[in-house]
Amino acid sequence: MPIHESRPTIRIPGTTSHTIPPRAGHRSNEGTLRYLKSGAGAPLVLLHTVRTQAEHYRLLIPLIADHYTVYALDLPGMGYSEIVPGASYDEPAMRTGVERLLTGLDLHDVTLVGESMGAVLALTTAADLPERVRRVVAVNTYDFRDGIARSGLLARVVVGGVLAPGVGPVIAGVEPEPALRRILQGGLVDKSALRADYVDELLQVGRRPGYPTVARAVYQSLPSLIAARSRYPEVKAPVHLVYGEKDWSRPSDREANRKLLPTADFTQVSKAGHFIALERPDVLADLLNTVA
Repeated sequence: MPIHESRPTIRIPGTTSHTIPPRAGHRSNEGTLRYLKSGAGAPLVLLHTVRTQAEHYRLLIPLIADHYTVYALDLPGMGYSEIVPGASYDEPAMRTGVERLLTGLDLHDVTLVGESMGAVLALTTAADLPERVRRVVAVNTYDFRDGIARSGLLARVVVGGVLAPGVGPVIAGVEPEPALRRILQGGLVDKSALRADYVDELLQVGRRPGYPTVARAVYQSLPSLIAARSRYPEVKAPVHLVYGEKDWSRPSDREANRKLLPTADFTQVSKAGHFIALERPDVLADLLNTVA
């Protein structure tokens, strides 16, 4: 990451931080990507949710690092990946960032694990790169209308304000700690799973120059995640759909994806919400380690 940028305050034991430069000829619209690496074994790539970063998997990584070489990516413009003025943050652009990781590091036999937005990207990346992807674990796919607004009234007000013409950029640049905490807790059954140091880390990232523009662009691009569902039937790798019992998705949303992916395994995690990696990392670790 550029030397003038802040650095993460959370340390995950056994991980190292790395970067991927823009591809030759793409410098104008691609930024440097940051990722964490840990463990040994077949490659497993972790893709985080809207408004988070690689540290979203701080509890999961140590539980699976004995079975996999884990790569946790900061998606373009998020976490400590470079913010490029004017860059796109729609699903195809985010997917390109994931594919840069797989191709830039020449990864094969990859298990792709994503939560929320990351789950959609795991599926569409698998559709694009079938020769590199061994398996997909898609956790609480974020591919339905309203999305984070289902977290609660505060989320609907904040997201609506961020998307509003004129005042949207101003609202995007104001992110009080209590508001961020309440919105994220709306995706949890166990509210205590949202740790204070993680909220502080997210707030630090939110203060990066240009980050409010990224955040607003991501929210504006959420419909592209819904459109990406059309790619699901192209996935050739085995898929495991995982949903929290109290996820923001409705039963009809989940059933629609089961129809698009009729051979997929399906697990519903009891007493869990949208952020299973925060709330029940043990469940994900067991699921991944049993087939490593």
